[in-house]
Amino acid sequence: MKESLKKNDLVTLSITDLGSSGEGIGKLDGFTLFVKDALIGDRIQAKTIKVKKSYGYGRLMEILTPSPYRVEARCPQARACGGCQIQPLAYKKQLSYKENKVRELLERVGQVKDYIMEPIIGMEEPWYYRNKAQFPVGQSKEGDIISGFYAGRTHSIVPMDECFIQHPMNRELMACVRQWMKAHNVSPYNETTHTGLVRHIFTRIGKYTGEIMVCLVINGKRIPAADALIDVLKNISGMSSICLNINQEKTNVILGDTVKCLWGKPYITDKIGDVIYQISPLSFFQVNPVQTQKLYGTALEYAGLTGEETVWDLYCGIGTISLFLAQHAKKVCGVEIVPQAIEDARENARLNHIENAEFFVGKAEEVLPEYYDRYAAEHPGARAHADVIVVDPPRKGCDEKLLQCMVQMAPDRIVYVSCDPATLARDLKFLEKNGYKVQKVRCTDMFAHSVHVETVALLVKKQ
Repeated sequence: MKESLKKNDLVTLSITDLGSSGEGIGKLDGFTLFVKDALIGDRIQAKTIKVKKSYGYGRLMEILTPSPYRVEARCPQARACGGCQIQPLAYKKQLSYKENKVRELLERVGQVKDYIMEPIIGMEEPWYYRNKAQFPVGQSKEGDIISGFYAGRTHSIVPMDECFIQHPMNRELMACVRQWMKAHNVSPYNETTHTGLVRHIFTRIGKYTGEIMVCLVINGKRIPAADALIDVLKNISGMSSICLNINQEKTNVILGDTVKCLWGKPYITDKIGDVIYQISPLSFFQVNPVQTQKLYGTALEYAGLTGEETVWDLYCGIGTISLFLAQHAKKVCGVEIVPQAIEDARENARLNHIENAEFFVGKAEEVLPEYYDRYAAEHPGARAHADVIVVDPPRKGCDEKLLQCMVQMAPDRIVYVSCDPATLARDLKFLEKNGYKVQKVRCTDMFAHSVHVETVALLVKKQ
């Protein structure tokens, strides 16, 4: 097929799967074509825009026969915005797609066999679930101040007043900031020229406390008319924190390292289960509180704690999982590379009167091996041991040095919380080759209408 297919050809094909970014996948005599905005079950006409040796990319021209799983997108900007890649896919089909994607990667890449795949935990209400938003600010061709989200794979802002997966309060918060900017001639940031002041409107809203944070990410050290902004925002019900984040770097990274509190507290509070957390602009905190409790509940169930265990929680952030586990363990040791996050973790432990959690700053792949070696030096003939190790790494997964040290510590159980099924599969393959067996796996849908999925895997030591 490749020999006869060239750029700008019109082709007809049936979509049988979705790719990692939500694009439809169709086959033409074994040649794979990826088509954005096409869904499983669609029969479409597409124009080829790039042709490689065994695969290519196409642009959706016409839906000849719509998928039985295709629904009307709730958001009018769903196709333009890069956030909700699969919003036009019926929610139940979204769940089965995510579960199947995890299963396929575990079995193909991880070569994992003979394990229990428990049913994915979906959302009862898959709308307005995010407690954090980062809205880029810019200027339209007409000169108006706009805010919204970036179009897929670009930094072009799609203006929007309402996002159907964000907290509905954000509509009012964005409008207030834009009106303040217009009234006081405050300029939006221009990425190309590295000029202008306001880069992003960053918000956090406590699901269970109702506390609100508004943080302006600025290309400067101060803002004009700060008192006017405070006067606009402070009377909004729930407003608890008004901050500035300083980011003067020419970078795509949203947040800088410095936060200045203009009014209220430099954090908000929220909770997961019975644990209260202080959350600053720089804190990592899961964006879907309802599903987070279910995700951590699965991790706790898989850990099988009786109250007598020593647990290591690697990539612990502000102690979200650590403090959840500490209520049921003898001791929890948390490791995180971000010093501010560890300060928050220690403060959160104090806030919840939890005394059996200890936190260490550093890279997990350095802290754990150093602890292991130091223990061996101080206790000749013995080795450091953990009853349970919990890991919740970033998308890149675990460093092999860390996995090797985990194996050396020989915990009875390893609980792996993953935000990327491809790196999860890779790491489970290593652990299965080094004395562990994947026993159970369960997905949780934390990000409805996107392709992302969180997964918890339980590994037990082979006898």
